[in-house]
Amino acid sequence: MTSSINSVAVIGAGQMGVGIAQAVALGGYRVSLYDVDADRLPVAMGVIGASLARQVERDAITQAQADAALAAVSGVSSLAEAGKADLVIEAAVEDEAIKKAVFADLVPHLGPDTLLASNTSSISITRLASSTDRPDRFIGLHFMKPAPVMKLVEIIRGIATSAATYDAAVAFAESLGKTTTNAEDFPAFIVNRILVPMINEAIYTLYEGVGNVASIDKALRLGANHPMGPLELADFMGLDVVLAIMNVLYEGLADSKYRPCPLLVKYVEAGWLGRKSGRGFYDYSGETPVPTR
Repeated sequence: MTSSINSVAVIGAGQMGVGIAQAVALGGYRVSLYDVDADRLPVAMGVIGASLARQVERDAITQAQADAALAAVSGVSSLAEAGKADLVIEAAVEDEAIKKAVFADLVPHLGPDTLLASNTSSISITRLASSTDRPDRFIGLHFMKPAPVMKLVEIIRGIATSAATYDAAVAFAESLGKTTTNAEDFPAFIVNRILVPMINEAIYTLYEGVGNVASIDKALRLGANHPMGPLELADFMGLDVVLAIMNVLYEGLADSKYRPCPLLVKYVEAGWLGRKSGRGFYDYSGETPVPTR
């Protein structure tokens, strides 16, 4: 544990928030998990328990570590309770207006020394920080999905982020067993600036009939040694998330090469968001995923 951070709150009990809570609890911290929909919290605890059990099965952690981590996470029903933590990590949906609304509601409940972080995968840290009362104590902590397994955390400083906040954020991420990389505060930072346009290009390749879902994914898995094909990865990330990041790039950099593929837009409009909705570039209703095109 870092000396100044003993307790952490995670705002948002979606896939990323739950994964971050698990990773932080395994790092030895007390974790408060909050979601605007309180019904999500018991489900989230179940997801964390099942994920820890899988890690024990793989011998990644011991049963004692799993038990301690699960005991360290507690659901809280108000932002007032979440605001008591030394570090608050926002993991709401990738929508700037929603994130700013969360911070507006959260800030009155924070102690003067509380650090604020956003897990945004694409949105300006400077803009988010400016909507709070502590831009100097605000930073981007972008965990990769799935957060308990992936080693990298991108650290993004806003224009006002202090050196002390940056040092504390790096020490915190490293205390979780993560490796950090520094990204400047430009749309989508490093990982998604490179990864998501590649996924978008794979969707264009499908849209234009260059290959079908299976052939595109096979080509990148075996031809580029990627662990997942780009369309499989898009389904894993959530097609709504992929579209949100492409829109941030397109609007933030005003370059036509970042235009979201119309097929991606159509899938999101249909509610075909990938694994989480049961259908995207693959249909997940059966034993094994089946390509939808």
